[in-house]
Amino acid sequence: MPRVPNTSRQTLALLSALLASRQRWRHGYDLAQETELQSGTLYPLLMRLADQRLLESRWETDGDNRRPRHVYKLTSNGVAYAKNQCFTSAKRTTKPRVARATS
Repeated sequence: MPRVPNTSRQTLALLSALLASRQRWRHGYDLAQETELQSGTLYPLLMRLADQRLLESRWETDGDNRRPRHVYKLTSNGVAYAKNQCFTSAKRTTKPRVARATS
């Protein structure tokens, strides 16, 4: 039986981190530090969630001649989806790593 999409431990950790700071745009590096996901896991997850319209992404540039970087945040549908997935996963015996709230 195939696995239900977006229910891996890694995806749930990412959704939890994004949900904890849903009003803020987050850099991939910041999300990698918080979730302890490797870039080879994190960025494909971010792209898949954006393709599913659960996540918005945009380019951000700092005024200090820095290279543009992608930033991410949940869409309103993404917030509802993340809440549902995190609630459902809490009922299971193996729980994802819960992200700490950031300001």
